[in-house]
Amino acid sequence: MSPAVASSGSAAEKVAELQARIRGMQRTRVDSHGLPTAPEIASLLGGPLRAGSAYSVPDSVALATAMMAAPSAAGVWCAVVGMPSFGVEAAAAAGVDLERLVFVPDPGDQWLTVTAAVADVVGVVVAVPPARVAPAEVSRLGARLRGKGSTLIALGDWPQSEATLRVSGSEWVGLDAGSGHLQARRVTVTVNARAGAGRPRSASLFLPDADGRLRRAERVPAAWQTPAVVPPREQRPETHESHELHDPQVAPLRALVS
Repeated sequence: MSPAVASSGSAAEKVAELQARIRGMQRTRVDSHGLPTAPEIASLLGGPLRAGSAYSVPDSVALATAMMAAPSAAGVWCAVVGMPSFGVEAAAAAGVDLERLVFVPDPGDQWLTVTAAVADVVGVVVAVPPARVAPAEVSRLGARLRGKGSTLIALGDWPQSEATLRVSGSEWVGLDAGSGHLQARRVTVTVNARAGAGRPRSASLFLPDADGRLRRAERVPAAWQTPAVVPPREQRPETHESHELHDPQVAPLRALVS
């Protein structure tokens, strides 16, 4: 399985190709109240992701992917715009359905045009916005999202966001005294709703857990804890860093971290 990737060419050609490839497929409809949302995200937001809204997720591809995973798994078409190094395998491990994922690695200088066109035909768009976006363009895209019932997850600050979600306090679990394997990353996720919409909410989450998924970090499972057994110096293998590079369990975890 692989995502639909826009071919190279002009912005107009990309838009036409995306529309032609998706319009013939039945789009999953969502009600006006909300999208399928991971419980861990919904508890922080005070409810589900809202169709027709925008959310800001500065500097965390892992969190944006986790937010997209639940709608995708429920059958909602999704798109990733402006992320040529997006980890497709890690996204699949997080629960994203690659058969319903549109991938536009580089929209060029037509970011707004391409993002708006994609929002016409998918339910969730994860996109990296330009450093500067004119207020009129923000309003125009917001109107398009509301009209189509699509949701934007912006990897960066975005005006008129329903909420901003930030990751802090990253800590890896699974290594003891220099031995073992990376099992999960524990982070703190803080949500700030738009002005006047309530106090910030924070939670400790595994992002990702040992399976590449999002889950609440209430405690570290015993299976993730490696006994600290350190062999004599002459029997020690290579450093754990070199083992991690070749460990198939670690690769998807590294791909999800940003």
